[in-house]
Amino acid sequence: MVHGPTAGSPAAASDPSTPGTTAATAAAAATATSGVNGVNGANGPATGTTGAAPKDLPSVDRLLRDEAVTHLMARHGHAFVAGEARRLLEAWRRRAVEGTLAAHELRHLPAELERRCEQRLAPRMRRVINLTGTVLHTNLGRALLADEALQQVLACMGSPNNLEFDLARGERGDRDSLVESLLCEITGAEAATVVNNNAAAVLLGIAALAGGKEAIVSRGELVEIGGAFRMPDVMAAAGAKLVEVGTTNRTHARDYQAAIGPQTALLLKVHTSNYAIQGFTASVSEAALAPIARAAGVPLMTDLGSGSLVDLAQWGLPAEPLPQQMLADGCDVVTFSGDKLLGGPQAGLIVGRKDLVQQIRKFPMKRALRLSKLPLAALEATLRLYLRPDRLTQDLPTLRLLTRPVDQIEAQADRLLARVQAAVAPRFAVRVSTMRGQIGSGSLPVETLPSAGLVLTPQLPGKRGVGRALDELQTALRALPLPVIARVQSDELWLDLRCLDEAREEVAFIEQLALLKESLA
Repeated sequence: MVHGPTAGSPAAASDPSTPGTTAATAAAAATATSGVNGVNGANGPATGTTGAAPKDLPSVDRLLRDEAVTHLMARHGHAFVAGEARRLLEAWRRRAVEGTLAAHELRHLPAELERRCEQRLAPRMRRVINLTGTVLHTNLGRALLADEALQQVLACMGSPNNLEFDLARGERGDRDSLVESLLCEITGAEAATVVNNNAAAVLLGIAALAGGKEAIVSRGELVEIGGAFRMPDVMAAAGAKLVEVGTTNRTHARDYQAAIGPQTALLLKVHTSNYAIQGFTASVSEAALAPIARAAGVPLMTDLGSGSLVDLAQWGLPAEPLPQQMLADGCDVVTFSGDKLLGGPQAGLIVGRKDLVQQIRKFPMKRALRLSKLPLAALEATLRLYLRPDRLTQDLPTLRLLTRPVDQIEAQADRLLARVQAAVAPRFAVRVSTMRGQIGSGSLPVETLPSAGLVLTPQLPGKRGVGRALDELQTALRALPLPVIARVQSDELWLDLRCLDEAREEVAFIEQLALLKESLA
């Protein structure tokens, strides 16, 4: 049977992110087994395979007085431990009534109480090892924060900070000012504001600039992003009337010109970063659309989504449109994401013409969508890294992973081959293989990266049972103290090593292989 390490395993205790058995737990189990503290005294047998009766269980008060339990109250407080003890005893009493509680289990009552306490307090959001091959994985938290951003968050979150206080003038300030000057310097914008994600940035921009009026969009740009979040729905929620122009595959400048009327308040461009239309296509660039917008006296807004602030082509990666270029091409407002290619926390960034950004900033919806102090601290620190462009591939985790040399990844696969083979044999064979990964699951999902890793193949006489074997292997990997997330492809499990940091994660991955072997035994 496949099973992960329990909270009482040595490896679980060694990982600070996973609740583990402490020395006190072991002492509790040993003391409870001896039966000297009253839990397993005259009320019930401590050994044997006979069933336990409800009367054999101690009261809550008696259990809490056990020497093996008192340390729990010192650590967690009486109220919490007493509540867990009550629930545990109720569950075991039901088992006793049903006849499914063995008498010998009573000796483990204090240890089980400690396990339940640790499990209840364990974090639901946990660190994992991403071996899916997708660098900016939507389900795995997207961009990793740089060390500078983490340090800034710790420094500012643990003490009062000047979130909305101007230190120079000694009076109330604007939280946008913490990052506005950085955004303007990097992008060349006149002004900037930030909200809690890019969908919010688009929603706010449309609501502030075109609420109650018409916004013109090409049919080929009516995108849907994750969670069935569709551009037409965003525009409806913003109170703007959607005016579609062109066709799915071809839109021309004349289509925009013909659609502009007295109620037109906005021309909107949407970068289709999560899909591609190929073949007989045509679209109108921002540079070509800007003169049309200016002639009509309406603003041009473009949503870039992915939010790259540097030309990725210099590292051999697919080029993405930059806010700097969009503003230079005549866009009045540009929106993009903070936690994708920019490499920072979740945020929606709005840059552009000063009067329009001010109009957006003053819109009532802005307060509901504003960025809180934690992501603001991380965003400011991340943006500062862009002031040193020569160090970006060293300092910014997203770029460091995207630009990692394939030969370095292959060498890592060679190092790990024998160790992984020993952990999964004889049920699985392991080989080193070249692979193709993805830049992102929500941003640039159609763009692939050359990579390398390990391929695990079930050793079965035929196809029968392959799916079950792979499910068991994935379950065992996810149940490790530091869960490992991989991908299944062509009836094999692929461990793409692009995102396995050699300095920070490789050792932790290796240390868990003994537990993986035990789980698959």
